[in-house]
Amino acid sequence: MPELLRPTLGDFNSIVCFKAVIIGMEEALGEKATAIALTTAGRARGKQIAASLGLSGSVDSLDVAQAKLALAVGKDGTRLCIIDKIVRDGDTIKVYISETVCSAGELQGSERKCTFTLGAVWGALEEILNKRLRGVHTESVLKSGTHDVFEFTNRD
Repeated sequence: MPELLRPTLGDFNSIVCFKAVIIGMEEALGEKATAIALTTAGRARGKQIAASLGLSGSVDSLDVAQAKLALAVGKDGTRLCIIDKIVRDGDTIKVYISETVCSAGELQGSERKCTFTLGAVWGALEEILNKRLRGVHTESVLKSGTHDVFEFTNRD
């Protein structure tokens, strides 16, 4: 078991505090610059997660990747989100996510995008597949979707 980063409080903080960081960044930097920064930070984190799981360029099955990533970022991991499934649809990889930190506490109809979570999944997939991808948040639980859906295509 890895050593805790904080001996008393442990490795986790509240969604309320994380969302306050996002809102503060949006007020200071603007919405677009914040989205770019959070997505980039997420991509770096996703690459770290995939590498730490031994998934760098080595997964033959997206089901294997989903299972390992789901453990790392789900209920028994960092609790970033639940990765329900990863499917290949032609040239597109679709990732179905629920309970994202980004959507937590948002009202239905909110324009909030899952920037950090999108970035984390994006970075993990790039590390796993050893490919540059383009990622988009296409469906949202905040817009009556059953999941937040991220779609990834080759970046050629």
